[in-house]
Amino acid sequence: MPVRVQASDFDAGAEIARVTAGRTDIGAIVTFTGTVRGAAHGEPINAITLEHYPGMTEAELERIEALAHERWPLQAATIIHRIGRLTPGENIVLVVTASAHRQAAFEAAEFLMDYLKTDAPFWKKEELASGNAHWVDARDTDTTARDRWAGSTEVKPD
Repeated sequence: MPVRVQASDFDAGAEIARVTAGRTDIGAIVTFTGTVRGAAHGEPINAITLEHYPGMTEAELERIEALAHERWPLQAATIIHRIGRLTPGENIVLVVTASAHRQAAFEAAEFLMDYLKTDAPFWKKEELASGNAHWVDARDTDTTARDRWAGSTEVKPD
């Protein structure tokens, strides 16, 4: 399955093997694994909690994954995003793109991550070591990164 939302951890190596199994047309594989940082804005983090809207989230991730296939000559793409309470060092997200050539694989992976950081229907709450907690909004720099893909492909949700 190219798109999964799950509470359980993932194995990046196993996911790469799944994408490349029996394939000889892939010349480039790009992966991005996002993990929980131990601090935000100079303050230690105890954990983050990721929430989503079941059904809607998967459909939206499938839509953006399909857009990546339309825009670049990909042989495969995988998006795995975790939900639930995660602590520093744990995996959050995995994006794998595979193409005959590296440029398409790199650009598609960047496109998918820029979308995930800004518009994917996930809600992230940071639990700080101070005892405070807050919901996290997309940063302006993330929005700027996403907006560079505008043009022939609209990345904002319909």
